[in-house]
Amino acid sequence: MRRYFIEMEWKRPTSMNRDDDPSGLADDARSRICEITPRELAKFRKLPLIVDVREQDEFVRGHINGARHISGSLLKQKVCEIAPDCSSPIVVYCAHGNRGALAADTLQKMGYENVFSLKGGLSSWFEAGGLVETPESNSNV
Repeated sequence: MRRYFIEMEWKRPTSMNRDDDPSGLADDARSRICEITPRELAKFRKLPLIVDVREQDEFVRGHINGARHISGSLLKQKVCEIAPDCSSPIVVYCAHGNRGALAADTLQKMGYENVFSLKGGLSSWFEAGGLVETPESNSNV
């Protein structure tokens, strides 16, 4: 499958979405994890494994270049397939940062030692001028 990069305008939705955290679980997880900004991610000499924990339909609409996809609900079962070494650096992200924080907390509890959550998720990536990778469109746009 060919891929290309596009710039996307990002607007935070006003209604409840998959990343809302009314119970405060994500804030609790943030107290135990390390969050990094897109600018800090760019400073890595060697890019870490980047894992998108959004749902499949969100991932196919656009994701950070090179990101691997594992839905948050499958993270515990699937992460060892793409990250067998618990000392490898991993950055997880979602749309706005809540599911990413929960995923980072889960990975740490599983024994992963160098886990980071992208602060603000994909929305902060867009705001920082980041590009996303999407499947090539068949339409003449």
